[in-house]
Amino acid sequence: MDHKARRIKKAVPDFKLIYSDILDKQYPEKIAECERLLAKKHLSVIDILELNRRIFGESQKPSQKYRSYNKSDILHILDYQKKNNLNNIQLARHFGLSRNSVARWKKMFIV
Repeated sequence: MDHKARRIKKAVPDFKLIYSDILDKQYPEKIAECERLLAKKHLSVIDILELNRRIFGESQKPSQKYRSYNKSDILHILDYQKKNNLNNIQLARHFGLSRNSVARWKKMFIV
């Protein structure tokens, strides 16, 4: 079991390294803007989305195909909805999600 767990843990990409390389090679003028996020010990999905927005701008439509969210990220998103008094459609638009995903998460974690 330990070997399998270690192997799965290694499969996670090192987003800090990826975004640092992108900033160093292609966008050195945006390093200061992204420095606070890259200084974190662990990047959540929300942090990665924010880095992507700051580096590449809003022009790219985010693809849902390769995204995955852990429990803490989902709870953070649902907490954001509660704090900002958003309905499922507004939250889905804000984070580039499916409204069905938001509804499913609410059933899993809140109800």
